[in-house]
Amino acid sequence: MPAHTTHDAARDEAVAPLLRGIAVLGRLTGADDGTLSLSALERATGLARSTVDRLTATLARMGYVRLDGRDVTLAPRLMELGNAYLAALRLPALLSARADALADELDESVSLAVGDRDGIRFIHQATRRRAMSLSFRIGDLLPAERTAPGPLFAAEWTAPDWHRWRERRAADPGDHSFPAVPPREHGAPDEDFARRAAKAAADGWALDDQLIEPGLVAVSVPVRDPGTGRVACVASVVSHTSRHPAPDLRAALLPRLRAAVAAMEDDLRAAPAPQPGPPPAGLALWTGASKQELGREFVESLARGLTVLTAFGEGRSALTLTQVAEATGLARATARRALITHARAGLVAPAADHTFTLTPRVLSLGFPPLSRTSLPEIAQPHLTALAERVHESASLAVLSDSGEEIQYTARASAARVLSARVTVGTRLPARATALGRVLLALPEARAQGYALVDEELEAGLRAIAVPVRDRTGRVVAALNVALHAARRTADDCVAQLLPELRHTADLVETELRVAGRFCRVAAV
Repeated sequence: MPAHTTHDAARDEAVAPLLRGIAVLGRLTGADDGTLSLSALERATGLARSTVDRLTATLARMGYVRLDGRDVTLAPRLMELGNAYLAALRLPALLSARADALADELDESVSLAVGDRDGIRFIHQATRRRAMSLSFRIGDLLPAERTAPGPLFAAEWTAPDWHRWRERRAADPGDHSFPAVPPREHGAPDEDFARRAAKAAADGWALDDQLIEPGLVAVSVPVRDPGTGRVACVASVVSHTSRHPAPDLRAALLPRLRAAVAAMEDDLRAAPAPQPGPPPAGLALWTGASKQELGREFVESLARGLTVLTAFGEGRSALTLTQVAEATGLARATARRALITHARAGLVAPAADHTFTLTPRVLSLGFPPLSRTSLPEIAQPHLTALAERVHESASLAVLSDSGEEIQYTARASAARVLSARVTVGTRLPARATALGRVLLALPEARAQGYALVDEELEAGLRAIAVPVRDRTGRVVAALNVALHAARRTADDCVAQLLPELRHTADLVETELRVAGRFCRVAAV
């Protein structure tokens, strides 16, 4: 069969609703704070409003977006798609500790990046907190020619790779397809990047001297795969000219970067073979049940198509069609069409051995804006829903550095004349509050799994709180409901409010586990 005929057949088998859903997620990813109105999505995608409504309703059912009136916002659960790619890649799990240690040693930002066609995409960031600091996020895509890692990847490009790069440069001379970087003002000739790639290949390192914007400099060294010798990822130290002028980077930072990369390569050589974890279960049944419940408003082909991406993970980096179907519970024909669609969207790459792998482009599905989600941002919609259900105020708090106070970090107030009103940022003595007793893990609170404080902090104020745990099981925050003692007895609080609090904590912990798998989730 001629190549063009095969290509046309694959295009015809692509699942249109899945492509449309991917387009919606892409537009939300490029929006400020991952939020767009339904009308803005309609304009940005060119889809009919009814189609946008059905797609976003399906994504909301999956927990991938939140619907708030006419606005659509990316939700942390969506990060499970990017997590599948990062877990399958294994590099963040194996190398991030070395990058973090180097950042601490040098007091500079350190990043790990992989090549994504003619760009580079970050897979780990260890940033410094300064007035002048990096704004790049995990999953951000940058044009190769404007970065330090780019020449190191380009040194391995084939002739078709260079051709594709030149086509992109001609079609987008201002880099408007790369929202993570400012538009290009003065483009360098193509030959300049080719020379930089050749020099990087010869030197074994590369430099970014304010290519992205004035003041930003970086030096990069490739981390090579011990099996193939090819570039697995690139480690970079990033600074600004007031701290390290570009000529100074070689002497000041490159030796320590090279030593860290050598240790990273040792880690890759010594890493044991990955042990496959359990694949996701019951996905096909869940999507079928959702379709039966919601009817036409649930786009089953979109939901099933996206679940295919979650079949991949650690120890499951390359899967056959049969393995994907078994992992998801989908029919082979359904899984096949989903894989064809993802390949067309650039999210999946087929190999000669009839397996499929995820590409770095999976990170374009919401990961960059969500990679800096904080715990209060995760908790806020769940707190709001809790307050609406129980008609009482709800709060999230963390323990202060001293361990003697709690600090409120998120709040949802009830529509009452008399309610507990504490503003975000307020600090109170930990031992006098239900939130504090949970955070301090006092014996009674630890044994019960909750704490109840009855008119100890203030006359008439009754509160009950439960812990919020991270992926390791460590208590990182607490949730409470506070009310006037006249409205519910202490026994009523345990019987009526505690189950609601625990349900809310479960929802927050579920999203926190997803968001915190490869990213740091700030507590405040």
